[in-house]
Amino acid sequence: MSPEEFRSRHTEAAGLRIHDRAREDAPGLPVVMLHGLAVSHRYLMPTARVLADRHPVVVPDMPGFGHSSKPRRAYDVREHAEALAAWLAARGLDRVAVLGHSFGAEVAARLAVLLPGTVTALVLASPTTDPRARTRRELIGRWLADTQIEAPWQAPILARDIVDAKPWRVFATVGHSVRNAVEDDLAKVGVPTLVLGGSLDPVAPPLWRAEVAALTGGTAVTVPHAAHNVLTTSGRRSAAAIARHLREV
Repeated sequence: MSPEEFRSRHTEAAGLRIHDRAREDAPGLPVVMLHGLAVSHRYLMPTARVLADRHPVVVPDMPGFGHSSKPRRAYDVREHAEALAAWLAARGLDRVAVLGHSFGAEVAARLAVLLPGTVTALVLASPTTDPRARTRRELIGRWLADTQIEAPWQAPILARDIVDAKPWRVFATVGHSVRNAVEDDLAKVGVPTLVLGGSLDPVAPPLWRAEVAALTGGTAVTVPHAAHNVLTTSGRRSAAAIARHLREV
């Protein structure tokens, strides 16, 4: 089916107006995809479009990003998870798989702990933040290294998203990421978990992803020749790995 069949919707939840793009005509467990800290639903669409042939797919903009409400301060991991929990209820999504990319993986892990009866499977793609880079300077340094190996066609998408979110929000959210002890949530995850990432990713490298898989009791899958934005540049291969994981749930 064509990409045009993804539709936009706004839902009132937690005092916010949360935007999502969704295609929900496929059978199977719905997949909610959560973006990273400087971006929006837009860069997740290459994977979303392929996956939507097999599962209902809903891609929200988290508060402060994309077309969703812009709170006056940057939400931390807990606040994002609580807002999304309210949004899931308002949206009528009571049994889902949650996929989070980068900072979105931190929010996804917290959401899985917060809503164990709702989140029945988890995908942590390029999860942050590796304890070996848990300062603003080190994490931003890794992102800068990643820009040198990412496909350049992504730049206009990412630039638009940063302008929408505002640089101050991005910088503040980096701070929330490096202060978040994601291991605490990972150790409490009780659902089948896939840890996905690119072989070239300097932000969430293979060693850290293996540790995430061990903490969650999950499985790590590496996509060859992909960097941090594996869901953008390797949509077909990422969707295939995700679909395989969900078949086993």
